Amino acid sequence: MTTFSQPLDFVRGPSLANRFMLAPLTNLQSHPDGVLSDDEIRWLTMRAEGGFGLVMTAAAHVQKGGQGFPGQLGIWSDAHLPRLTELAAALRAKGAVSSVQLHHAGMRSPAELIGEAPQGPFADAETGTRALSTAEVEQLRDDFIAAAVRAERAGFDGVEIHGAHGYILAQFLDATNNRREDRYGGSFENRKRVILEVIDGIRAACRPDFQLGLRLSPERFNIDLAEAKAFVQQVMEGGQLDYLDMSLWDCFKAPVGGADDAAPLISHFTALPRGKTRLGVAGKIMDAAKAQACLDAGADFVLVGRGAILHHDFAARCLADPAFAAAQVPVSEAHLRAEGLGEAFLTYMKTWPGFVGEPVEA
Repeated sequence: MTTFSQPLDFVRGPSLANRFMLAPLTNLQSHPDGVLSDDEIRWLTMRAEGGFGLVMTAAAHVQKGGQGFPGQLGIWSDAHLPRLTELAAALRAKGAVSSVQLHHAGMRSPAELIGEAPQGPFADAETGTRALSTAEVEQLRDDFIAAAVRAERAGFDGVEIHGAHGYILAQFLDATNNRREDRYGGSFENRKRVILEVIDGIRAACRPDFQLGLRLSPERFNIDLAEAKAFVQQVMEGGQLDYLDMSLWDCFKAPVGGADDAAPLISHFTALPRGKTRLGVAGKIMDAAKAQACLDAGADFVLVGRGAILHHDFAARCLADPAFAAAQVPVSEAHLRAEGLGEAFLTYMKTWPGFVGEPVEA
């Protein structure tokens, strides 16, 4: 039986000391120009101290116009390098493997934030999105690759490509709306092309032992589950990725939309051939038992989000106590400050219903 205390090796890059990764978590703590703040560095290094085998940044936008929310980390300029270099060194000193998540919000970029109409694979009247030209899609691809090179220069062990949650790369996968007539739209083969080109480009541009992951989500945002499974199998067996991060919202729920196979969502992906690619899952992992259940179901590692907000040492606590469970919400502002959340992050968490407040008496 696989346990989360067992190290995890990859085809490329350093091994993880255990089976816990910090999920890439929006925290709104970067400066307006995308430069890391002291608060964000503290938040991340505390998770490295707290036992996570790999610590990943929040989504870092690869183009200035790809910003999705205020206070977002940037990696679109060399001006971001000094503080990214500082973070990479700090995570290494704390014993964690490090990664930057590469992101572009596409049509989910607020026009009032980026100062222009958002851009995406197809036009969208509701958001005012304009469709990218073929040359602009190629530039987008190249900017994802350039951002990975920046992360490598800063000293990170790897990057994760954000292809999930309805952001720009997932927008290309949209089976309903991506009807582009160039090589990046229409057929499934064309809709997945830009992600594959980003993967191949990063592999070619970065050193041989640079770690590369991809985040995908199999539901919502017009993602077809059958297509998602086919794509997951393709990229896992392709050998270019070191790991796949499946964001499932809830690992053990049934698929939405009346899928023919109503087995828990996690099993739709752990059953697929994966070659040497490691498979991780995220989705309501709030205690040690759920983390172990994911490994028992065939995942190689787990990514923890809300549990890591509540406890900087969620990983260490699970490793020490198989009965550990995260604190029940709501939790106090003082609790979250003690766990390393700065004021911007704390303000953001107050927008999550029922997360911040006076704790409920048992």
